[in-house]
Amino acid sequence: MINTNLKFWRRELALTQAQMAEKLGIKRSLVGAYEEGRAEPKLATLVNMARLFGITLDSLVTTDFSKKKNAKAALQLQAQTVTSTDVVTTRPGNNNLRILALTVDKEQNENIELVPQKAAAGYLNGYADPEYLEELPKFRLPMLSTTGTYRAFEIAGDSMLPIASGTVIVGRYIDDWMSIKDGTPCIVVSSKEGIVFKRVFNRLKDAAMLALHSDNPVYSPYEIDVEDVVEIWEAKAYISSTFPIADLSLNRLASIVLDLQQQVSTMKKV
Repeated sequence: MINTNLKFWRRELALTQAQMAEKLGIKRSLVGAYEEGRAEPKLATLVNMARLFGITLDSLVTTDFSKKKNAKAALQLQAQTVTSTDVVTTRPGNNNLRILALTVDKEQNENIELVPQKAAAGYLNGYADPEYLEELPKFRLPMLSTTGTYRAFEIAGDSMLPIASGTVIVGRYIDDWMSIKDGTPCIVVSSKEGIVFKRVFNRLKDAAMLALHSDNPVYSPYEIDVEDVVEIWEAKAYISSTFPIADLSLNRLASIVLDLQQQVSTMKKV
């Protein structure tokens, strides 16, 4: 259905082949080859097509939108303020592809979905379900880079003090887990541990493991098998109603040092 759907959506969006190529980041000749069925798009190009058209990757390759009934349903969906699309990633050590569902607004800008504490358990079952994601609260943060997919998670516990329980961590989706640098703060979603906020130490190459460390020394580090990991989001920002408490002992120490410096200065003058 790719060639048929590409022609349908290009005409629906009133784009020339050159304009379509520019939006997809490919050559114009490739658009023509795809529409004529002389070539097949790469996976990354398919994902870009689905996101541009405001449809899922699955429907792009399996649904004939040139048929009146399918086209009407698709156009109605695209007109809604919230739609869904997909991001394709691979897991280290596993050649199987997996789909990351996400939501976009009517201008095709990605939303930041918020996963509250009360929805954390359900997220493990619904993270790939666009209908589940559409029920989550959504917002946008203009200061974040536009070159990424973001999601927000409300954390619980004191394992990452001074970041308090109830803080919302905004993470950017990591599709290449091998690229994670040691000590990177991340939201790790796994089948066994659920949703946790930890510093990640990369042991994928040597042991197919991730070592998770807490900033609070009371909590011991532990390892998690890569096969149990569902998603990893690099922490990029946090939102909290709790302000950090000043360390008064350090303030007193600084005051004592300042007094000593003044006394020494006075003694030198005498």
